[in-house]
Amino acid sequence: MSTDIAELTRRVQRLEAIREIEQLKYRYWRACDRKDPVAFRECFVRHGADLDYGVLGKFSDREPLVEVFERIGCATTEKKAWLVHDIHHGLQPVIEVLDEHTATGEWTLWFVQINNQDKTITQLSMEYRDTYVIEDGRWKVAKSYVTPMTTLSLPFPDSGFTSSLPLR
Repeated sequence: MSTDIAELTRRVQRLEAIREIEQLKYRYWRACDRKDPVAFRECFVRHGADLDYGVLGKFSDREPLVEVFERIGCATTEKKAWLVHDIHHGLQPVIEVLDEHTATGEWTLWFVQINNQDKTITQLSMEYRDTYVIEDGRWKVAKSYVTPMTTLSLPFPDSGFTSSLPLR
């Protein structure tokens, strides 16, 4: 089997793009879990993102989504503890590199949230359908549509949650 250098270069670039997109999505979910709005914002294109987050809303730019994240994901209780604790696990990526500047991806999210105010634990799964583009030399989310799959919410006793991330 003979493969020329140009073909090998193209294949390596495709694999590198897929890995960079995976890292982008992992940074996004880590920013959610760490309650880091700066890192969260940097995952999206600066202007004109097409975002449909279901019950959280539809957004035509990243800034309104960042505001929702700060208001809900970064809220604190009266005792200055985080109101919610989130765990995002992205699974089963299917990423297709369309050209050197555009790619699409599908992901399954498994999510757990502990809500200190409502005293509930919620587990849900969702599907992400994304479009990624290169902006300033890095892959960014340009489009993301989220489809809920399953949701289960249960109460927990007052003594049921004992740990918390420190406030920044």
